[in-house]
Amino acid sequence: MAATTSAVVLAFVVPLMLLVHGLAQDRATTRARDQAQGTATLVAAVMDPAALARSVQDRSAQGPPVLVVHPDGTTVGAFPGRDPVSTAAVRRARTEQAAFTQRTASGLDALVPVRTPEGVEVVVAHVTDDELEAGVRLAWGLVLGLGTALVVASVLVAWRLGRRVTVPVTDLADVAHRLREGDAEARATPGGPPETAELGRALNALADRIHELVAAEREHVADLGHRLRTPVTALRLDTDLVEDPDLGARLREHVEVLRRSIDEVVHEARRPLVDGLPQPTDLGALVTERTAFWRALAEDQGRRLVSGVPRQRALVALGPESAVELLDTLLDNVFAHTPDGTDAQVLVGIGGGLVRLVVEDAGPGLSRPWAGRGDSGGGSTGLGLAIVHRLAENAGGSVQLTDSALGGLRVEVDLPLADAG
Repeated sequence: MAATTSAVVLAFVVPLMLLVHGLAQDRATTRARDQAQGTATLVAAVMDPAALARSVQDRSAQGPPVLVVHPDGTTVGAFPGRDPVSTAAVRRARTEQAAFTQRTASGLDALVPVRTPEGVEVVVAHVTDDELEAGVRLAWGLVLGLGTALVVASVLVAWRLGRRVTVPVTDLADVAHRLREGDAEARATPGGPPETAELGRALNALADRIHELVAAEREHVADLGHRLRTPVTALRLDTDLVEDPDLGARLREHVEVLRRSIDEVVHEARRPLVDGLPQPTDLGALVTERTAFWRALAEDQGRRLVSGVPRQRALVALGPESAVELLDTLLDNVFAHTPDGTDAQVLVGIGGGLVRLVVEDAGPGLSRPWAGRGDSGGGSTGLGLAIVHRLAENAGGSVQLTDSALGGLRVEVDLPLADAG
């Protein structure tokens, strides 16, 4: 809209400025012609040279200066501060017996021939360039000012009208981004034009429906997990009836792994969908707190659990509950899938805009690369590592599994360093 208005104003201003300039020149030219015609009437009527000289002087004082060229070349009046009248122009006026105007170096001359008993007299009236341009600059300034005011007004109006559309749309985009990032409580405030308001209501309805469907699906998964516990318990009891002790031990181990997997599925399904937008968590302080909690169990099992954290705060974009779940899942894997007496360490480092959490142990490690949820590398279903992957990816991070210098598995979780605000 602003560009269109600017083009329209420009198309209006430029011709108007040219028109103003032309009108000013026409006005000055008309004054010169009228002065020459009036003086020509006096020349034809006044025969006394002295009276003619006084009349020419009086008219020059009242309007553009005027000059009378006699047939013998003598003149009455003068044009101060300019070159003499062109002889060729005077000759043309006498020859053609017609009035005309012509531009000069200093302005414009209006020539009018008049026949007297002595011959053809030529009356010349002169207007300067300043008179030809009189009022033009002021008029141009007014036109430009008006054009500028129109453009500014159009920009302001376009901005206000645009804000009525862009602000609600921007708010809708912000709500959509928050929903994408996991804020299930984010809702739009319908506003702006009717179409935008309807879009906001539709987005809110979509968010409500998605929330309902996901909650129902998670509830179904949790119920399914509960229903699986009964046959698993019966299966566990049946393993006690196996006469072969080695086979019975292996079956009980497999049943225990299955039970743990079902418990983790139920726990994951029962977790709240979101806890709102996560507040930054100091991962260093959390590691100190949780390793102190796990150290009691480590001492009971003859393990040495070491932690190392930086002095500065290691803030990550994980809520406290999610951060605790991530760390406890990694430590639980260590205690569940390594023999008693296996040492472990938890380290936190900061560098390159990332916070790195390292959990490594001196156990047997993975017999083969972990292939994702459901993989049984290291005696685990892999669900714990899948949870770690999900939590890290939700926070914009990543997980790497490598061999530890201690001899077992090394899990590196890289998370973006979050702002304190």
